Amino acid sequence: MSKHTFKTILYEKTPDGKIAFITLNRPDRFNAINRDLPRDLRDAVKLANTDQAVHCIVLKGNGHGFCGGYDLDIYAQNAVRGETQGRSQDLSKGYDRLVDYAMMKENTDCFSELFHSHKPTIAQVHGAAVAGGSDIALCCDLVIMANARIGYPPSRVWGCPTAAMWVYRIGIEKAKRMLFTGDLISGGEAAGMGLVLKAVPEEELDETVRLLADRIVSVPQNQLWMQKQVINGLIEGPLGRSQKLAIIFDGITRNSPEGVALQELSKNRGFKAATQERDISGRSEKYQRVWKTRATMSVSSKAWTEIVPWTKKGLLGHVSQQTTVPIPHASFTKCSGILGHPLSSLLSDATVKVYLMHKQL
Repeated sequence: MSKHTFKTILYEKTPDGKIAFITLNRPDRFNAINRDLPRDLRDAVKLANTDQAVHCIVLKGNGHGFCGGYDLDIYAQNAVRGETQGRSQDLSKGYDRLVDYAMMKENTDCFSELFHSHKPTIAQVHGAAVAGGSDIALCCDLVIMANARIGYPPSRVWGCPTAAMWVYRIGIEKAKRMLFTGDLISGGEAAGMGLVLKAVPEEELDETVRLLADRIVSVPQNQLWMQKQVINGLIEGPLGRSQKLAIIFDGITRNSPEGVALQELSKNRGFKAATQERDISGRSEKYQRVWKTRATMSVSSKAWTEIVPWTKKGLLGHVSQQTTVPIPHASFTKCSGILGHPLSSLLSDATVKVYLMHKQL
């Protein structure tokens, strides 16, 4: 165990010191990005890079998922103009474009430490990596997923993926398909389109990542560094330009008429309700069946009380368990999805996978 401590990160190494594990550690908030997490992540990557023993970095999330994006209870629901702001702004007075750009640029640079790291980086994704969480995962050299969910829902309204990694991973057409819709897809579908390296059952995720990391650390550090530089060198210039545009456009979309309307709705009804309005359009039963989009659900304590009569007996209280439960349409309004993928967008009496993410239900 490393002696170094961070506010939002756990930092550990294997006994031989060759693998550094960086764990996003805000499990009660689905490892959502707050003001400290980007800087903690950057500092942890730099720590591993300056450690002569470390050959490889593994990034993962504590709790029920990898990362649910920016903490919108801080940055949206409390009238903060945009995910990137570290201070509240009065919506009636507009926003400071330069401050917005500088803060988002810093966050993006922090995430990009994973891409620029001298040591290979592996993202180990379970649960979900959505919105800003997908930015973090896709900055890693390699991504291995469980049957999790990944996507960038804010591309519909109120966001642009500032890490700009989508096109470099899956090409122009598939990147457009994902960002024109804001859909979430499964790990298997992400692997099929080349967004991630491999998708495995969740119970095999730790071993799969560890086997790959063990194979990588058998290579001398200088060899690893040179291979990475040759490959990264192909896209570093264009990537920097794409990120600059994405950061600018991220601020614009959050302050467009549609973005401001979403912000106002968030203030009045909460961000999850606002994203229901944003994300449900066009997401018909037939669309979901043809395009195999996914919704990862979190259930509030109140909602769970409503759902209990239709759950399997004895399930209540097994917080870490993933199960499949039928949920009647009457309970849809009591449930809300991670970053705007509500149960109300599904069919009546649909069967959905529910991730229990509350310590007390």
